[in-house]
Amino acid sequence: MQEWANQLCENRQFGSKMTDSKYFTTTKKGEIFELKAELNSDKKEKKKEAVKKVIASMTVGKDVSALFPDVVNCMQTDNLELKKLVYLYLMNYAKSQPDMAIMAVNTFVKDCEDPNPLIRALAVRTMGCIRVDKITEYLCEPLRKCLKDEDPYVRKTAAVCVAKLHDINAQLVEDQGFLDTLKDLISDSNPMVVANAVAALSEIAESHPNSNLLDLNPQTINKLLTALNECTEWGQIFILDCLANYTPRDDRESQSICERVTPRLSHANSAVVLSAVKVLMKFMEMLPKDLDYYGTLLKKLAPPLVTLLSAEPELQYVALRNINLIVQRRPEILKHEMKVFFVKYNDPIYVKLEKLDIMIRLASQANIAQVLAELKEYATEVDVDFVRKAVRAIGRCAIKVEQSAERCVSTLLDLIQTKVNYVVQEAIVVIKDIFRKYPNKYESVIATLCENLDSLDEPEARAAMIWIVGEYAERIDNADELLESFLEGFHDESTQVQLQLLTAIVKLFLKKPTETQELVQQVLSLATQDSDNPDLRDRGYIYWRLLSTDPVAAKEVVLAEKPLISEETDLIEPTLLEELICHIGTLASVYHKPPSAFVEGSRGVQHKRLPGSAGSGESGESPDTGSAAGATEAPPAVIPSQGDLLGDLLNLDLTPPTTTGPPPPTSSGMQMGAMDLLGGGLDSLMGDESEPLGGDLGGNPAMGAGFGAAPAVMPASFNAPVGGGLDDLFDLGGGVGLPMGAYNPPKTIWLPAMKAKGLEITGVFVRRAGVIQMEMTLNNKAMSVMTDFAIQFNRNSFGLAPAGPLQILTPLGPNQSIEAALPLSTVGPVMKMEPLNNLQVAVKNNIDVFYFSCQYPISMLFVEDGKMERQVFLATWKDIPNDNEAQFQIKDCHLNSDAASNKLQSSNIFTIAKRTVEGQDMLYQSMKLTNGIWVLAELRVQTGNSNYTISLKCRAPEVSQCVFQNYEAVLKN
Repeated sequence: MQEWANQLCENRQFGSKMTDSKYFTTTKKGEIFELKAELNSDKKEKKKEAVKKVIASMTVGKDVSALFPDVVNCMQTDNLELKKLVYLYLMNYAKSQPDMAIMAVNTFVKDCEDPNPLIRALAVRTMGCIRVDKITEYLCEPLRKCLKDEDPYVRKTAAVCVAKLHDINAQLVEDQGFLDTLKDLISDSNPMVVANAVAALSEIAESHPNSNLLDLNPQTINKLLTALNECTEWGQIFILDCLANYTPRDDRESQSICERVTPRLSHANSAVVLSAVKVLMKFMEMLPKDLDYYGTLLKKLAPPLVTLLSAEPELQYVALRNINLIVQRRPEILKHEMKVFFVKYNDPIYVKLEKLDIMIRLASQANIAQVLAELKEYATEVDVDFVRKAVRAIGRCAIKVEQSAERCVSTLLDLIQTKVNYVVQEAIVVIKDIFRKYPNKYESVIATLCENLDSLDEPEARAAMIWIVGEYAERIDNADELLESFLEGFHDESTQVQLQLLTAIVKLFLKKPTETQELVQQVLSLATQDSDNPDLRDRGYIYWRLLSTDPVAAKEVVLAEKPLISEETDLIEPTLLEELICHIGTLASVYHKPPSAFVEGSRGVQHKRLPGSAGSGESGESPDTGSAAGATEAPPAVIPSQGDLLGDLLNLDLTPPTTTGPPPPTSSGMQMGAMDLLGGGLDSLMGDESEPLGGDLGGNPAMGAGFGAAPAVMPASFNAPVGGGLDDLFDLGGGVGLPMGAYNPPKTIWLPAMKAKGLEITGVFVRRAGVIQMEMTLNNKAMSVMTDFAIQFNRNSFGLAPAGPLQILTPLGPNQSIEAALPLSTVGPVMKMEPLNNLQVAVKNNIDVFYFSCQYPISMLFVEDGKMERQVFLATWKDIPNDNEAQFQIKDCHLNSDAASNKLQSSNIFTIAKRTVEGQDMLYQSMKLTNGIWVLAELRVQTGNSNYTISLKCRAPEVSQCVFQNYEAVLKN
């Protein structure tokens, strides 16, 4: 180092040209005194050298504040370089030497009137950076002059200075009228001045969210768009961000802005591109989807996003995080660009994982073969985290694209055969999810999974395997041995595995009670007596009490039909997604969190939302309408919410059957031994398992005499001495013909004119091509014109809600009528009604709000995929408790069984099998409601007898009465 310093000195002596690096190498003692003398020298060159040395010392952290007055004296110079250095020193030390900083005020004022615009701008920039309250008031006059300076460079610098001054003393800026001057600068002829004015106003507006500083109107927007083409890239970003906060008046203005912003998509700076994408994504919400320009815009958005992925990895990551949001909002933009997201061998892991996520989001039936081939390749990579995510991705594909499920399962089985430990474990976890999505479809792979049981060492994989064994215990011969092997190290397992094991063994016991008595006692004892975990203990006691008190109820609870898992479990919640779309190109879009989640401080963070879609016309009086309209856009949530019919509405009665014998002994405290557990109802379960369905169920006195004889509500055919019993049930006795047209009841008066100030509404509910509609005729029997119609539903049993606003576009004149069809969704809030199919409706117009009730036929809720497999039907009929069965008579019906079957099929009541026993036709039928509840039926038709008998079985027996009424209406009309 010393030699290098000597060399520098020699170079200096020889007069060679030097760089400024020499100023950082001197470490003399007494340097401050030397510098002081040099700063006061008469020679300009020596002064400049001295100031450079001072700045160098300041830069490396030395305290040179003692030289403050000497440096300030150097301000009086025409040399621009020296002035810059002195101003730099001032900015750094003014805060620690506020009294001395006042000495510089006169120079600032003088420099603001210098003929050289660079010096004027330099003075005003430095003034903004000196954060000293004492001198800010002295700077107002020079700043006002600079804001109106003839040179645009000075004006643009002054605009930024206003924002800095506002941060120091907001009240002073407002009192001096600088904000109004800033607003005037938006109309400036120079684009850079406009950009800086916008940037300053945006900065000030962020700290005052409620102030209307950026009063954007079409005229202002036009000026900003004009400036957009000519200013620098950072200026363009400020203007685009400002445009994103504007809400156009209509779709024409929205299209006009989009057309003028679109050229920015081809900019070289990725920040400009993302800001332009943000503006376009927001304004597209206002464009009608059937507009030609809408399709053109979608095509234009794809290439710039793809181009961003050819940048360096860090930029790619930011682009991918933003694309992830865009794809969730509008997957059609990049649906043809799947190959761009295929992983390259040299991509960093963070880019690989993000690409993988987007691939799943873009997966569809059209490209699934490509995606699966790619994912299978990834699963053989060396990076463990990436391989795990790739295997999970295959499972997500299966759940998202039903047509690909079989291929995905086959791919997962191939991966399991590789015997790579972590691959096998991930595959088992995702196969569990596939079983949840497609029950009774891919269970043939269970044997392969069981072979890999010993290699599982991760809690999630072990828990998944245990769930599979418990769920399909009846199909696995040695299920008890498999679960017993896990039980050996019960206390060493993680809580997740212990909980799953407990539930699985209870399921196994309910399915095979005779063989697993000891096993269930053992696990309940381990969970309740030997465990410190409160979750495990509580679950153990719940199962123990359920099994002791009422095994039938236990079966109903533990083996209940599970809701299907949803397609996309990791989608961002829609309102948060809307906010993040408004923050594309910022940190919020990288974190996928709103700014309020990570921006600290007193500044108010404004929550941004996308504008309403074109033609939404939401009425403020009809919140349900709006929510339903939004719900139709979002992907369907398959997992029922807490207010689902099964949980909230019907409150299934799981109390034990009424006992005629002595009640089960009550235990004091925690005295719940094995005898108490198994004496409560094991015989009943065994009887159900071992006896033929129509035979004696071997009732236990404690469980009531009602189980002793074959229940009268069992289908007669199950008892009939024909053929080989249950297995003969599905020998079809005759061909089932093609369905006829669905029966639709005539319109009825829902709202009489006398109750609604002259408005009469007649209507009917229909289901066409899977869509439920409320078809209405509105008659105006008053003397005044009726307009502004809106409709809203109260909470109801099946979550019916308008899927859009009530479309009545023309005024309804006196003595006129108008037809309206309102599509309905079943994703609204749920509440049990009496009767179950009752619907309370409010209709609003310009006169008043009117209320009425109507009842919809339950067949509106029968879905098109309600035909159950034969074996599943048989198992389900056996599984549903006999108490849930209801019998009805349909009188005066003159159809034969085939005609009845055809008529019912048109209402989505499907005939699964038909048998003829002693001249009586038995039709076995199934139907499925929109909320996932299955209803099973046996319809008996006797030749020459006009009275039919129908037996209905359902896990929610309250539905049966409505279903019977529907049968009656369809068959008699």
